[in-house]
Amino acid sequence: MSANASEPIIKLENVSRIYDLGKVQVPALLDVDLEVADGEFLAIVGPSGSGKSTMMNILGCLDRPTSGRYLLDGQPVDELDDDGLAFVRSRSIGFVFQSYNLLPRTSALENVAAPLMYQGVPRKERMERSQAVLERLGLGDRLHHVPSELSGGQQQRVGVARALVTEPAMILADEPTGNLDSHSGAEVLELFGDLHALGRTIVLITHDVEVAQAADRAVHIRDGRLHEAVPA
Repeated sequence: MSANASEPIIKLENVSRIYDLGKVQVPALLDVDLEVADGEFLAIVGPSGSGKSTMMNILGCLDRPTSGRYLLDGQPVDELDDDGLAFVRSRSIGFVFQSYNLLPRTSALENVAAPLMYQGVPRKERMERSQAVLERLGLGDRLHHVPSELSGGQQQRVGVARALVTEPAMILADEPTGNLDSHSGAEVLELFGDLHALGRTIVLITHDVEVAQAADRAVHIRDGRLHEAVPA
């Protein structure tokens, strides 16, 4: 949770990202301002090429702005070195990916525990925390199954559990329903809704306007610029 409840958990101020391709400079983000409140569920919606992948990389501390300022949970991200960014990624952000990104020959329990290993958490505590999260997400009977023994929806639940196990400040979900059938996709969105109701901050990045309706608020990204969506 944010150290100061009145402060937004995410704050972008005039953030731009320009890719220098030698003789050509390609703007991916242009003067983006964005605030996300602690406990908010925000969707960032845009088609391919709109800048949403660049936005995800910046929010996830996987890339740096060319200009502007990014504060995550009060921390000025642009002042961090690479080790500092890696620390923030491991402690403050829980990632959920379209392709699940699970270790293929590793059990659900060990997949969820992996981020805790990188934090130096002792094995017994890693297993206990991972089992507790998986049970909370309805996968208590799948702890020792490898990904190939799980449905797509179950694999994505394992992915969500892995994002939750470190108790991050926010969950950053990149097209989390993109590889799922409509029923499994709806279940994952319902899960995000439940987590949000418990006070989790969630940023959902999607090309699908219907998926974005699961969030409290949506912003659209077009040609590298953000536009507030009109509430339905």
